[in-house]
Amino acid sequence: QVLGGSNWSLVLQGQWMLEFYAPWCPACQQIEPTWESFAKESEHLDITVGKVDVTQEPGLSGRFFVTTLPTIYHANNGVFRRYRGSRTLEDLQGYVLERKWEHVEPVAGWKSPSSIMMHCMAGLFHLSGWIRQIHSYLTGTLGIHVWISYAIFILATLLIGLFLGL
Repeated sequence: QVLGGSNWSLVLQGQWMLEFYAPWCPACQQIEPTWESFAKESEHLDITVGKVDVTQEPGLSGRFFVTTLPTIYHANNGVFRRYRGSRTLEDLQGYVLERKWEHVEPVAGWKSPSSIMMHCMAGLFHLSGWIRQIHSYLTGTLGIHVWISYAIFILATLLIGLFLGL
């Protein structure tokens, strides 16, 4: 199941394995056939298998604090654990069938994707994408020099800081 910002909360109920990937990532491309096979076996494992394209969902990758690709999480009724095992089909299936996830330390409450802190982190990732779009518009569409665009952002940052300081 493909997850995004609008339906990510589905992972808060039931048991899930979730992969964060990017289409350009060689390691992600290498695991793709295994992940698809794992997804086909998901009914027998009583688990839902999902994936998130971090290039399309920067806010969601921020919510899960994804820093390496591919990143795999196990979720069981809103309790998240990062999967760090081998990426073979047998090991992925064994992780679920043998309940190996029970021996893995859950993500700390404040770092949980459903926490307020990570909700704010998702907002920051959205903001960075928005800033990138504005920069592309200024330099690409309007033809403004890159350094002038940087100066505009610096000035905007200073003015917002001054305003908030007042």
